[in-house]
Amino acid sequence: MFDHLQPVPPDPILGLTTAFAQDPNPKRVNLGVGVYRDDRGRTPTLAAVRAAEARLLEEDAPKTYLPITGAAEYGAHVQRLLFADGPIVQEGRAVTAHSPGGTGGLRVVGDFVRKHRPGARIWVSTPTWANHHGVFGAAGLDIVDYPYLDAATHGLDFSGMMSALSKAPEGDIVLLHGCCHNPSGIDPSPGQWEELAGVLVDRSLVPLFDVAYQGFGAGLEEDVAGLRTVAGRSPELFVVSSFSKNFGLYNERVGAVTLVARDRTKATAAKGHLERVIRTNFSNPPRHGEAVVLTILDDETLTAAWTEELAAMRGRIAGMRQAFVEGLQGAGISRDFGFINAQNGMFSMSGLSRAQVDALRDEHSIYIVGSGRINVAGLTTETLDYVCEAMAKVLAA
Repeated sequence: MFDHLQPVPPDPILGLTTAFAQDPNPKRVNLGVGVYRDDRGRTPTLAAVRAAEARLLEEDAPKTYLPITGAAEYGAHVQRLLFADGPIVQEGRAVTAHSPGGTGGLRVVGDFVRKHRPGARIWVSTPTWANHHGVFGAAGLDIVDYPYLDAATHGLDFSGMMSALSKAPEGDIVLLHGCCHNPSGIDPSPGQWEELAGVLVDRSLVPLFDVAYQGFGAGLEEDVAGLRTVAGRSPELFVVSSFSKNFGLYNERVGAVTLVARDRTKATAAKGHLERVIRTNFSNPPRHGEAVVLTILDDETLTAAWTEELAAMRGRIAGMRQAFVEGLQGAGISRDFGFINAQNGMFSMSGLSRAQVDALRDEHSIYIVGSGRINVAGLTTETLDYVCEAMAKVLAA
């Protein structure tokens, strides 16, 4: 069975971490994988998470199976993070299921669409997170790209995006990044979200929001403003949430998939079909990460501590963006990298070519995704000058 199999190339993002770990250069810097790091280069466990885990350890709850969709209280908190106490929540139009990370939630949506909207295609931005194509392709969906990043201006190609989506067939799915677009860091403005909502409704397209970085852009509420704009007009949509970044629960795989229907009756019917998709995928979700999130959001003191820590992470990223731009200028680079300050979240599409990315890795042990995406949160005050000087040498070559 396995004799005919040939080696496959490493994952374009996770493979960097393996190569980085094997690099003997003491100055090596990993700016590839999408993980937040503090100024000491470590991925911290939040104090609120430690406090929640201590409580859970004392409770010593039985490790029985969770319901297929996870704890109902968890789903309620997810919906409040997304929609506050707005009409969608009040009218019971939303159904939420705990998924193994955001990736698991995306696959659940892909399987659901493939089964219940056969023939529907999914539209994804150019560029997008590398694994979007893999997940939806594995679910059997046809994938169509729409323009997003204007490489010349390092801004949003909104006219190209709107032109493409205005031609999308009725019933197709449109993947949208809720905030902190990965990999560009460029998000639509409030006015652009309004225009986008109009096209989605006019064309009877079903939005799918990937909300992986809520709280890493401008704030918990601000980062879902675009989602709420679209949800206020679209009768049906999907939202996939991830708590890897904003709770620092990367290896706990805590996420959620939320389905919004036209009314409570249709949402209830859809829930049963969602459960069937989950049952034949991972059966039911893991408990620990979900319980950590639930414990924090159920307690006002822990919630306040978490939001304060989240604000500190957000502030560090913004400060590092500014320092990075200034450092590049100080290293004598004439190219204007000021656009980095206009981007949101952890990532920046730097505009570096593949050859320049390879040179940074081979000559300076600086690891960046081949597309030129830089994880700004991977920079520290200690490594900043080294990275800026290396980029200056590579750009001058």
